[in-house]
Amino acid sequence: MDAAFWSGRKVFLTGHTGFKGSWLSLWLQRLGAIVAGCALDPPTEPSLFQSARVGEQLTDLRGDVRDLPALQAALSAERPEVVFHLAAQPLVRASYIQPVETFATNVLGTVHLLEAVRHVESVRAVVVVTSDKCYENQEWHWGYRETEALGGHDPYSASKACAELATAAWRRSFLSAGGRQVGVATARAGNVLGGGDWAADRIVPDAVRAILAGRPLVVRRPQAVRPWQHVLEPLCGYLTLAEKLHAEPERWSSAWNFGPADVDTVPVKELLDRFFAHWGEGSWQTESETAGPHEAGLLRLDCSKARTLLGWRMALGLDQTVAMTAEWYRRATALHKVVDIRQLTLEQIEFYEQAAGVRPLHTSPLNRAAQRLAA
Repeated sequence: MDAAFWSGRKVFLTGHTGFKGSWLSLWLQRLGAIVAGCALDPPTEPSLFQSARVGEQLTDLRGDVRDLPALQAALSAERPEVVFHLAAQPLVRASYIQPVETFATNVLGTVHLLEAVRHVESVRAVVVVTSDKCYENQEWHWGYRETEALGGHDPYSASKACAELATAAWRRSFLSAGGRQVGVATARAGNVLGGGDWAADRIVPDAVRAILAGRPLVVRRPQAVRPWQHVLEPLCGYLTLAEKLHAEPERWSSAWNFGPADVDTVPVKELLDRFFAHWGEGSWQTESETAGPHEAGLLRLDCSKARTLLGWRMALGLDQTVAMTAEWYRRATALHKVVDIRQLTLEQIEFYEQAAGVRPLHTSPLNRAAQRLAA
């Protein structure tokens, strides 16, 4: 990614109050972008958005992607060049409880975002974040490529497959027609780890809560294999992809996988063993009753397209990813010690930049404020 591209550039995010949205917002601020976000209130308490004071240096708008007029008004007012669509109902198990809300948010919310983009001429590039679970999972031992069939057993996975289809339809029908060419791509990332995720039914937040409560973590499917990666890895991919879309929209507008190498695609139990080892305490046990909604047992991604064409590479191995994540939570939850969560998170972004070979152009708060007023 080219750090200079983002300095002074207007960027709009949906879902900026969520886990991935908060990390991306902080990174964009660090790169000197002029950021606006539209989202519901933070989905958890605590939340990374609040604890890291993410809203301090961006335009923080509250809105629901299911409300088309409100989304259109927000996008029209901000007039960005680059849009990242992260707003979603992101949990598989929650989708069984609220399937209609999941489809309304993940499918119709995506349609609303693309329809709003259609009527804002300033937009040059759009990255729609879907999921590695958008594929029709056959439990193959090899990774899915971007050309594999879409599908989904559960409502969440199916909703993300539908979002992929809707994005392709809007791109072909409206955003590459009539003389206007907007770069529109979808991004399918693996299971992300990183500090500040407090959602229920996610393995690392559940592990942290178990450690702090002094009890073993009860695990439903310890043998389930997932493509684990630090949250900054796919975010780097999204930023790189957006730069390409802005420069050559027709060439780069397609679907892209961002996931780890096969060596880092491991069972849940191995991830937990590493996490507890880095923390210095903690344990897990298998749930005695495993009946429940269907969950995939094996999922891998083939990311050769992103590596070959975008030049995107994983900068962190799994052990480094787990170590960074454990360190973030351990420092953030330390008793009798005040920790600046924003600074902690920015330190990890800086560490990742060094590992990935990114040299950002730092922008002072005064200059950033002046840029926003000028815009």
